[in-house]
Amino acid sequence: MKESRNSYRNIVKATSIFGGVQIFNILISIVRTKFIAVYIGPAGLGIAGLFLSTINLVGSFTNFGLGTSGVKDVALANGTTNNIRIARIIKVLKRMIFFTGLLGMLFMIVFSQALSKLAFGNINYTLSFIWISIVLLFNQLTTGQLVILQGLRKLNYLAKANIVGSAIGLLLTFPIYYYYHVDGIVPSMIIAAIVSFATSRYFSKKIIVEKIKVSKLRIYAESKSMMISGFMISLSGIITLGCNYITQIYISKTGGIEQVGLFSAGFAIVNTYVSLIFTAMATDYYPRLSSVSKDNNLCKKEINQQAEIAILVLSPILLIFMVFIKLIIIILYSKKFVEIDSMLHWIAIGILFKAVTWSIGFIFLAKGDTRTFLWNELTGNFYMLCLTLVGYSFFGLKGVGIAFAVGFVFYLCQIYLVARFKYNMSFNKSFIKIFFTQVILALSSVVIINLFGGWLSYTLCSLIIILSGTISFFELNKRIGIMSFIKKK
Repeated sequence: MKESRNSYRNIVKATSIFGGVQIFNILISIVRTKFIAVYIGPAGLGIAGLFLSTINLVGSFTNFGLGTSGVKDVALANGTTNNIRIARIIKVLKRMIFFTGLLGMLFMIVFSQALSKLAFGNINYTLSFIWISIVLLFNQLTTGQLVILQGLRKLNYLAKANIVGSAIGLLLTFPIYYYYHVDGIVPSMIIAAIVSFATSRYFSKKIIVEKIKVSKLRIYAESKSMMISGFMISLSGIITLGCNYITQIYISKTGGIEQVGLFSAGFAIVNTYVSLIFTAMATDYYPRLSSVSKDNNLCKKEINQQAEIAILVLSPILLIFMVFIKLIIIILYSKKFVEIDSMLHWIAIGILFKAVTWSIGFIFLAKGDTRTFLWNELTGNFYMLCLTLVGYSFFGLKGVGIAFAVGFVFYLCQIYLVARFKYNMSFNKSFIKIFFTQVILALSSVVIINLFGGWLSYTLCSLIIILSGTISFFELNKRIGIMSFIKKK
């Protein structure tokens, strides 16, 4: 019981630490965007956006997903407590990180003219793309340092590296934008990338790792599986981007460019503010699951615990999000965007199912079963795309939200059956009770919002929020002893 409680506490602790980091990074991003918008204007913001999109696109092809596959390998080595094994994996990872970073840099230099034409329709930005190739290299080097910290579960160092890097980068780039305006975009990007690497390197150097020599043959053997796994993960990301692109084109052709803007705004809210919880939880969950990936029973235990915490934390937040979504939309955007509220109601329902699929999905990565992972992603994206196109055709943006919810119900059934067949995965009674209780409460809120309006809707839904929050509090108290912690204080 004590071991189980400690496990739950570690999950909540990691989530709270990196939830805070994600919130800090979002605030930094808001301040940076506001400052840039003032000093370089909409046109400058557009240029910076195109540079950033190009960096991300080239990086997705050349980084081989080492930011994900590397975590698994480092975590597995860390689980053995064999210092030589840990040192070997870290050395191999660093070599692969440098190689892929250099590959991305050279790719951007060689195709700088073509990238300028693709992004801006002319060759005027060729030299700028040559310079920002440096960003690709340092971004990948930073990824390598953060992978080591995450894989070894040095969570405090990882959090500090993120916060300090973001803060210093912001402070150093302010004067550049102030004095040089649009001409300061490229230097600012380079400086921010170098600062991120320097801070992540500073904290990773605090970890003492054995100094060993690794033969070329050993490097090849160790890096092969890492690169293949990483490539599969990158491929799944590209597929997701492709499906999203097809959806936007379809909406543009059938509903117009304004509908695309509304669609993008809705998912921007979800991806920025709701997904930070998933990002926070994944930071510790993935290496933790990887370290026990050889034992199916331990994997099952970790998945159930993570799924329980995810639902207990997310449910009250999502209910608040659903009930007060119109106000949230007006604060973040304007009244012109209020019509996306019905889409977001259904997306919130879908996120509850996504939280469970997310908890299960990591088992394929943790076990290095990238083929099954890719197959799940391919099939899931295919029917999610079909449902979205059909949903939009019949119900507009609300149909997109319904498609999101239905798609994740299907995906949960699929991924659960695959994990059960391959790894004897199953949910315990405790999770099933919590999950269905919170789903029923969320669905009840959607029904009330659609049937009633005004104060009656807010009153009834507020009672549901209180009920959901109370359930989450008592269930979390059973697992991590919130009340005993408060009494000690």
